[in-house]
Amino acid sequence: MNDDFQTSWSEPASMQQGDASTVQRPPVAAPLKQIVTIRLDVDMLKWFKSAGPGYQTRINQILREHMEAQQAERDAAQQ
Repeated sequence: MNDDFQTSWSEPASMQQGDASTVQRPPVAAPLKQIVTIRLDVDMLKWFKSAGPGYQTRINQILREHMEAQQAERDAAQQ
């Protein structure tokens, strides 16, 4: 869905290549993120948000743990 996304703005002058004032950081191997719309129960969302900023990251982590557990269970059953 976002594979073809291209920004419609240019980098600020301070970020353009060749500017010695910018700090060059090595690329971070972060997983790609996809913007989605998901419907959650109001009480569940309220609970995640009550823990402060980062609720979307926490939801993602819980979903990832569930996915990995299901994959491990499936792989164990195939052996």
